[in-house]
Amino acid sequence: MPRLRAWFSRLLGLFQKNKRGAEMAEEIQTHLDLLIERNIAAGMLPHEARNAALRQFGGVEQIKEVAREQRVWRWADEFVQDIRYGARILRRTPGFSILAILCLTLGIGTNAAALSWIEGILIRPYPLVAHQDRMAALSGTVRGGERSGLSYPDFRDFEKNSTLFESFIIDKITGTTLSNGDRAERAVGGMVSANYFDALGVRPILGRGFRPEEGTGRNAHPVTVISYMTWKNRYKSDPDIVGKTQYMNGVQHTIIGVAPEKFHGTFIGYSFNFWVPTSMQETFDNTGYKMEDRGARWIEGYAFLKPGVTRQQGQAELSAIAKRLENDFPETNRGRGIEIFPLWKTPFNAAGGISTTLGITAAVVFFVLLIACANVSNLLLARSLLRRHEMTMRLALGAGRRRLIKQLFTEGLLLSLIAALGGIAVAYWSRNALVLAFPTSVPGITIDYPGQLDWRVLLLSIAICVGSTMLFALMPAIESSHVDLSGALKSEGAGVIGGSGRSRLRSALVLVQVSLSFVLLACTGLLLQSLQQMQSASPGFSTNNVIMSVVDLFSAGYKLDRAKIFHTQLLDRVRALPGVESAALTRVTPFSYNPPSSAPIEIDGYQSAPDEQPNADYLQVSEDYFSTLGIPLVAGREFTKNDDENSPRVAIINEMIAAKYWPGKDPLGQRLKMKDNWMQIVGVAKNVKIETKLEPPRSFFYVPVRQNFFVGNALLIRTRETPGAITNVLAREVHALDPTLAPYAADRLQEQVDGRGYTQRLAATLLAIFGGMALFLAAIGLYGVMSYSVSQSTRELGVRMALGATVRDLLRLVISRGLRLTIAGVVIGAAAALLLTRLMGNLLYKVSPRDPIAFGSALIILIAVALVACFLPARRATRIDPVRALRI
Repeated sequence: MPRLRAWFSRLLGLFQKNKRGAEMAEEIQTHLDLLIERNIAAGMLPHEARNAALRQFGGVEQIKEVAREQRVWRWADEFVQDIRYGARILRRTPGFSILAILCLTLGIGTNAAALSWIEGILIRPYPLVAHQDRMAALSGTVRGGERSGLSYPDFRDFEKNSTLFESFIIDKITGTTLSNGDRAERAVGGMVSANYFDALGVRPILGRGFRPEEGTGRNAHPVTVISYMTWKNRYKSDPDIVGKTQYMNGVQHTIIGVAPEKFHGTFIGYSFNFWVPTSMQETFDNTGYKMEDRGARWIEGYAFLKPGVTRQQGQAELSAIAKRLENDFPETNRGRGIEIFPLWKTPFNAAGGISTTLGITAAVVFFVLLIACANVSNLLLARSLLRRHEMTMRLALGAGRRRLIKQLFTEGLLLSLIAALGGIAVAYWSRNALVLAFPTSVPGITIDYPGQLDWRVLLLSIAICVGSTMLFALMPAIESSHVDLSGALKSEGAGVIGGSGRSRLRSALVLVQVSLSFVLLACTGLLLQSLQQMQSASPGFSTNNVIMSVVDLFSAGYKLDRAKIFHTQLLDRVRALPGVESAALTRVTPFSYNPPSSAPIEIDGYQSAPDEQPNADYLQVSEDYFSTLGIPLVAGREFTKNDDENSPRVAIINEMIAAKYWPGKDPLGQRLKMKDNWMQIVGVAKNVKIETKLEPPRSFFYVPVRQNFFVGNALLIRTRETPGAITNVLAREVHALDPTLAPYAADRLQEQVDGRGYTQRLAATLLAIFGGMALFLAAIGLYGVMSYSVSQSTRELGVRMALGATVRDLLRLVISRGLRLTIAGVVIGAAAALLLTRLMGNLLYKVSPRDPIAFGSALIILIAVALVACFLPARRATRIDPVRALRI
């Protein structure tokens, strides 16, 4: 307790320093007065009595210092003094301060921004959701490594039989159409289990969530919870919204609740506008009723582990349940399993695709921070020479090296604290910047890649601030404290060639900057080449002059027979339009975010292994589909209008299936079976990319849409007209058939293909920005070192000029020094880049991680920047007056 009271008293003394100082001075003066009076009483003269009292009392200032240490927390007092002195120093040198703070702000700000993206997209992506550390994504698997959805009966069995999980939720992305005049907009929502909001711990701000009974039944509960954004924008924040209705997919739904403002759903990439219970699956899925079909794998969802249960334990339990289901239901579950993923690896939203990009971004911004710290270290080293006299005087007056290092380190900490505030502001402004690299959003759909600046990010940013101070301030502080008092008044004549320990340290810091900049430039070059390769590569079909649009009959409540008539008439009308070369229907457009259908298949005459379940993806398309997209047929024919429900079932396979099941044979006329229907193969098409350009070739086949009709189909049009012109004429033709309908705005297929390269484009954009920052910082560092070298070598350069050195000689001398540093940095950076670029393999497309063009471009850019950075100090060196230089 006495120690605690003493510590508290010292801490309190920081805030009563002046008062306690006055009290101490008064007390000391009282003691001196008593001694003086005693000496005078002993017969001394007043001035003799005072001198004797001072000698007897001892050094007043020393006693004050000792007493002050007992009354005030000395370390904190000195820290406050150093902060004040550092602030005065920064105000006295605004040019240095602004440059140092700018460099550190870039370094700390980019790190804070990257941390906010990782936190808000990968680690804790769902605001208001509790226990996200125990939340895991669920995905079905197929033996061989492929992933799929889960069937609803399987999902229910996992939910009922597991003991290590707290809850399971379904979250399947879906949509509806909202008509607006002669245009239609898409609203994105989720089909969710009835326990969705309760399991997440999210409470609607108005109304309620779903009740348990609302998750069962066939289209039995047309209720919806709408998002805060929908409530505010579409319904003008109507306080009486609960109980009102809105039509979605042709069915009147009752609004039962409004979600909180910060809750956007549990799907990375999109903000949901509404949620409906899984009982409404058939209303929002045009492929039919699936709630009782164990072979229909459409479920996406999450599970919450119980406290203390590891993901490995949960995986083991679910795998055991999946094995039992495989034995109990071999026809639908053979070769099927389940896998759980951490949120940052979620396979059915953008998290899995963007996690590698954000991981690389985190490494890159750390490099930028290192470069910024090296830059500021160089600036502090250069400034320390201007403060040599100050350091000498402090040491001569009794300051220890530790005290000197502490003061200089505190000045660096002040710099980094100011930069941290600026960096957090930069991170806040750029927290949603990832959306900017996303392709133009579709009207009615909100792209959402939110950064999260919570206490964890702020805490890490503070750690980065302190860590960066250790990086850039400690070495200059230690170096500056090495002062030779005996030779302090002598000038140091370090020349351009060679130099002191400080010059070697500055050169080492420039090497760090140049090498890291080379790594970033090489990585940027690789990604830019990869992006160019992706944009120029053919997906296997022609995207030129192909426009797509959708008339959402499913949302309008059309039934199958009525939809057939409408699509047939619309297709005939579109083909007759001027400028239209061909048109076709397809259930899913290429490179859309809607996956094609998938089903087990049986090949006539092919004997599969006991544990093998042949499976393939397929697509329903109309006649002219292959000619509209320019997909070559290597054998057989295309579909015709006669391939309808009254004719024998047919299919067109791709080369992958042909080579796998009929190697060396002609597959035409052979049969394959899907869903109890045998189909004759009438054509073989070239392999094409279906969803992304990075996907490997896969087994795929096509069936006629007239034999496998769905209410919802997309329209592909080959024409030289603009999307705007097509939208207008298409709206006219649609209104002629049904005045209540409106088409989506037409769009070029090429834009949709380019949009699926978002991850690569984002990585290239971020690396280009951060690589440019690194290059800028490295150029400043190189310029600073060469400029300082020239200023410290004025006498040497004057001697060289007096002895006959020409302007060319001086330029060559100074520039060669900078180029040697640059080339050494490039060699180190190239070795590091060869190791690090291998980690980018899954982001590269048809580009080697050791591509010579990327490495050569980085070399040329760095050499060019180095020449510019060195030329300015070298040019200044040529203007030195030899006479004045020799007088220095």
